[in-house]
This record gives sequence, C-alpha cells and structure tokens, in this order.
Amino acid sequence: MPPLQSQIALVTGAARGVGAAIALRLGSLGAHVLLTARDTERLNDVRDQIQNAGGHATVLPCDLTDPAAIARLGEQVSRDFHRCDILVNNAGIALPSAPLHEVAPEDWDRLFATNLRAPYLMIRALAPLMIAARSGHIINISSLAGRNPLPNNAAYAASKWGLNGLTYSVAEELRQYNIRVCAIAPGSINTKFGDPSSGKDPNKKLQPEDVAAVVESIVTQAPQSFISEVLMRPTQKP
Repeated sequence: MPPLQSQIALVTGAARGVGAAIALRLGSLGAHVLLTARDTERLNDVRDQIQNAGGHATVLPCDLTDPAAIARLGEQVSRDFHRCDILVNNAGIALPSAPLHEVAPEDWDRLFATNLRAPYLMIRALAPLMIAARSGHIINISSLAGRNPLPNNAAYAASKWGLNGLTYSVAEELRQYNIRVCAIAPGSINTKFGDPSSGKDPNKKLQPEDVAAVVESIVTQAPQSFISEVLMRPTQKP
C-alpha cells in the first residue's frame, strides 16, 4: 500500500516549479493532492500528470492574497474532503533586485501577502482539521535567505525570516496535537523564480525534484520523530 494512501495533501503554488514537483511526488505516494494557485490551466496540467500516473488530484484555484478566498478554500476542503493531512505552503514571489529604500510600499505589501500572510491564513483555515484528527504535517517552503543577509532583496529576506519565526512558533503550538510543522530552506533552485540574469549554472542548482524528495522524507518519517528544519544547498556552487 502506498505510504500516503487515503491522505489529503494540499500544495500551494502547485502550478509550476517546486510546487508542481511536490504535488507530483505526493501523488505518487498515494495522497489525493489538492492543487492550489491562480493559474487554472497549469494546475489542470499538473492534475492530468498525477492522474495519468495513477494518482488522484483535484484543482482548487485560489488567490492566496485574498483572505476571503482562502477562508472559502478551507471551508471547501472541510466540506468535500473532511480532512487535511498535509499542507505545503510553497507559493512565493520575489521582487526585482533593488535597495530597500527604492522598494514601493505596494510591492512590499504584495510580497508579504504572498510569502507570509498566505501561510498564516492557510494554517488558520486548515489547522482545525488537523487538530480534530490529532495528526498532520505543515511544511513551509522557506529559503536560505531567511537565515542570511540578502542585499538588494531585503523585503524577500524579511518575508522568509518571518516565515521561519512563524514556523518555529506554530510548531510548538501544535505539537500537543501530533501535528508536525517544518521549514525547508533551499538555496538556488533551477526554476524561473528569481533573477534569470544571475549567471548561475542551472545544472549546478538544486532541482525542484530535490525539494520534493525532502518533502517525501518529512511526511513519511516515523510517528515519534519530528524534522523541524531542513537546509538545502547545491553540492557545487552554481
């Protein structure tokens, strides 16, 4: 029997890149994957890939910057699936490189709405289902930028530092319900995310499937163990 048979897993930012790779991996492990993002067409493509491989997936489009939309999403998951075993808060955005004093307030707000407020709202919407079941995994995709200075990307770094603080604190709140909350902090990943003119060798970067493999190890770990944080770096500097 697949290790995640009968489990419900929701992945945000599942339309492409790391989110799609995580969704495909969870589907291959037997989970029914709920695919969330704004790009319905790309979500449909990911769903079809999961189903063609013999898995199960449902597309649930959602604007993660809209608190009311996330509340409705939580209600739909509760109504239609009655549980949520795995929540992967993967969706994130970055801004063009610039000194902080040149970042417009509306851009700051848009970044934080996606990178930090959305994970809070998703946890708020879905943690009650996990509490009722007294089990669950919440995985927040952070970044090494959440541990180190990142000149000319201070807003992005601040959002990931904030996500780390949220992760560690919520982990302590939910441990009593056997809910494990983890942060995965990758370095450079070979996706369209970030600065395409960085000059880094894409073949030396982490691949989306590398992050998906870490998610697999987290959600299939023994019940008595708790991986709270994973730092990922390319073997060779790109």
